[in-house]
Amino acid sequence: MTDAVIVSTARTPIGRARKGSLVGLDAFQLAEVVVPAALERAGVPARDVDGLVLAEAYQGGGVIARNVAVRLGLDDLAGLATNQHCAGGLAAVAIAAGSVRAGMDQVVIAGGTESLTNSAMTTTRKGPDGQPVTWVSASHPETPDAPAFDMSITVGENTARELGLTRRDVDEWAAYSHGQAVASIDGGYFADQIVPVEVTAPDGTTRLFDTDEFPRRGVTVESLAQLRLLHPELPDATVTAGNAAGLNDAAAAVTLASGEYAAANGLAPLARIRSWASVGVPPALTGLGPSLAIPKALDRAGLTLADIDLFEINEAFCSVPVAAIRKLGIAPEIVNVNGSGASLGHPIAATGARMVVTMVHELRRRGNTLGVVSMCAGGGMGAAMVIEAL
Repeated sequence: MTDAVIVSTARTPIGRARKGSLVGLDAFQLAEVVVPAALERAGVPARDVDGLVLAEAYQGGGVIARNVAVRLGLDDLAGLATNQHCAGGLAAVAIAAGSVRAGMDQVVIAGGTESLTNSAMTTTRKGPDGQPVTWVSASHPETPDAPAFDMSITVGENTARELGLTRRDVDEWAAYSHGQAVASIDGGYFADQIVPVEVTAPDGTTRLFDTDEFPRRGVTVESLAQLRLLHPELPDATVTAGNAAGLNDAAAAVTLASGEYAAANGLAPLARIRSWASVGVPPALTGLGPSLAIPKALDRAGLTLADIDLFEINEAFCSVPVAAIRKLGIAPEIVNVNGSGASLGHPIAATGARMVVTMVHELRRRGNTLGVVSMCAGGGMGAAMVIEAL
């Protein structure tokens, strides 16, 4: 079986949804930034690209990948849409890697794009009385212990309760995450990942947006302790806006190629995809998804936790990485060293691909070899991928 190697990466800076720098761009336009950038950075002729796989979450059910291919003049390139909620971008990379490893494709661009600012999250249907009602696609059937539209309970509070985590536990992690994200920005660690985006202000002036805008400086456990609990009515409640992921806009993509194609065309691979795995868990235990997906992905790669140099476990809520650390016995200092969802932000369909991009660059920057990216996903799912830097 051939290797699936990453020969280029690209991501936009992450914007705040609804009031940040990317509000004027929809998910299609964000994809139009990263797809050509990934192709150009790879040095691969467009005619050699066999497929484009892009995750989308709340964009109305179209196939953004095909739409963007046509917009970019790649009319002969089929597009595939994936949706695995928060893990969609990772699923897109896994689908592409699987196709390459199976020998069906030589080069595939994969990633995800998200504009929560402009998402079509609601539509109307006829109610029982014939009147239109607002409808939102639910991630899972509604139950008392797992509300379908309140992930702060279904994921955040349930995970904390399951592991006996306190508010201070998750606030400490949130403060750490912001600190790591800010340090990474200041250190220029994201510069090679990011494709600057030209954005237009309301007054018509333009500027280049090139820095993640969600991380906050000076975040401390003490400042987080001043924030209002989302559910003060719950015993031992933990979740606030400060220890939960943000609402964000961004896109990310990687170019995957077969090892043979890379060698024949003089490409220098950045990393290879070693393995991946997805799991299902009861919706009320969604936040434990990474704790199951990580061992499954490691087993498929013939590796153990001790082999891994770095982890990124998405902070949909900060209880999620803390739970995985405690359940699996991972050293906290090698987790989320660049921040994650609570600090960098969580552009849902793009997050998994953004994590792959960041992990590839951080492994190479440190001279490390093996990394794991993982996240929980709405509806009771978890996903993980093992990446080897080259």
